[in-house]
This record gives sequence, C-alpha cells and structure tokens, in this order.
Amino acid sequence: MTSIPLIGEAVAVAAEPRLAGAKIGVVTFPGTLDDRDAARAVRLAGATAVPLWHADTELGDVDAVIIPGGFSYGDYLRAGAISRFAPLMTKIIDAANSDAKLPVLGICNGFQILTESHLLPGSMIKNDHLKFICRDQVLRVENANTAWTLDYQSGQEITVPLKNQDGQYIADEKTLDALEAEGRVVFRYVGFNPNGSRRDIAGISNAAGNVVGLMPHPEHAVEVGFGPESLDGIGGSDTDGLGFFTSVLNKIVGGDK
Repeated sequence: MTSIPLIGEAVAVAAEPRLAGAKIGVVTFPGTLDDRDAARAVRLAGATAVPLWHADTELGDVDAVIIPGGFSYGDYLRAGAISRFAPLMTKIIDAANSDAKLPVLGICNGFQILTESHLLPGSMIKNDHLKFICRDQVLRVENANTAWTLDYQSGQEITVPLKNQDGQYIADEKTLDALEAEGRVVFRYVGFNPNGSRRDIAGISNAAGNVVGLMPHPEHAVEVGFGPESLDGIGGSDTDGLGFFTSVLNKIVGGDK
C-alpha cells in the first residue's frame, strides 16, 4: 500500500540538489487567497519560496515571480485593475520586459492582473453563465516551450482545479489570430469551456515566453493523494500541476529545452 504524506508535510517530491538555490517570489495582495498554496508548490518542486508584499518597492534577488489567485483589493472596479498600480507591480513589469526576461506566472486573479498590466494582451470578464464555477478541468498543453511549460509535451492533456467568476478570456479577432499564429496560446480547455473564453483559451504567454497567465490553478495539483486524478477518463495524475514549478526551475538553472 502506497503511503500518502500528511497535508502538513511539504515533501519536495521532485526536488534535485541543483534546484535548491533557486528563489521564486510569491506575491500577496490584500485579498489574495492562494499565496500559501503557490509557495508550497514552489517548495515541493525543490526551490525556496520568497514572500513578496504588494507594497514592496524591490523584488530582491528572486529568479522568478508567481502572482497567485484570489480577489486582490476585493476585485473592485475590475478584477486586477487596482493591483496593476501596486508598487511591486511596477518592478515586476520592468523585470519581465527587461533583457533578463524575468519569468512571471499569473494564476487566475494573477492572470487578470497580467492583462491589466499589459504584460499579456486581452482582458478577463464575467463568466458567460454569470456564476462562480469550481471544478476539475482538463487542459491541453498547446505550447511546451515557455518558461513555465518546459516539463510538459505539446498536446499533453492535464487535469487541474479551476475556480473563478471572472474567467472569460476575451480579445479582438486580430489579437486572437496573432496569438494563434505566434504559438502564444499555451493552454486550451478540453471537453468543456467553463467560462465562455474565446477559442477555448485557458492560458497565454507573451512573445518571449517568460510571462504566462492561466485561469486554472496548477498549485492545487501538486501532491499525491490531494489533487484531481482524471476527468471523464482523460487527463493525468493528481500532480499534473507540478510541472509548472519544475519547468521554471529547470529554466533558471539552465536545463531548459
């Protein structure tokens, strides 16, 4: 019988000694919900999670940044609209657009913040059914060459939890065509579009591939026994989300494809 670790045990199931020195910043805004989950995923992947506060004026020496999910500033005005002006976001925008191309991952509300910050194109609006939705969601990996998807294969299907009420990705047809042509659609919903997103888009990247945003939550699918196993016979294991975090670590230490 396989032994399942206790929830409190942050065992680095994919850790390698060469990854131990990597530092991943995890941003907290007022209203952020999933910062501790994201930090735990970082530790499980084998790196050090560095807490970052929205009012910080310096990023420090982090090697990558995760903007987790939640309802930053209560999602007043628009989801992510106020967060875009936080002091730390200025530093993140500059670092992501610099020659160093700091890897940045935006999850759910983090994705919304990335669009509001113009690090990613398009926008996020209310789900087409106007209800909050929470379910396990199958995704297809469309681009395995970004900083956050190197440990996946193009065409691979994974299952991760999804929970949102402002999850409908929209953009004009010109932008959508450009994203498709440039291979910047990173994830697509499979079997069911949970929010009406254009062209079943679940996640996208910037042109350089260092900035990725997606609505589903990979940080909730990183531990054996505590994540979705499969959905309708497709998808993968309950650690399908761990590849996001190991991918960026391999990118940082020079082991990318």
